[in-house]
Amino acid sequence: MSVETFDVKSELVSVTPAAAEHFRASLAARGYSGVRISVRESGCTGFKYVMDEVESGGSEGDVAVDLANGVTLFLEPAALAFLRGTQIDYTREGVNRTLKFNNPNVTAECGCGESFSVE
Repeated sequence: MSVETFDVKSELVSVTPAAAEHFRASLAARGYSGVRISVRESGCTGFKYVMDEVESGGSEGDVAVDLANGVTLFLEPAALAFLRGTQIDYTREGVNRTLKFNNPNVTAECGCGESFSVE
């Protein structure tokens, strides 16, 4: 008989090396050590991602996800159902660079890409 282990933090979000480096460089320039990610009602489709830089920790109850480069993501408990399985990437679109949430839970996005809905 074997026992499988399950790491709930690894199943929440993944961060590409490009996004991790973007977070590290942005935070270092301001003296912060982490990013808090939450979801709020907004826009024409329903919800938007909210990211706040944090100095030393998230809010009470946040789930901390430590990245290999020393950055910590703090995930708001109410946002976990929205974020599960999401990959955060830092991409180039034309001459612009942007953080992209590749979220398998999203069922629709608004035309401008600012808001999304889930079922």
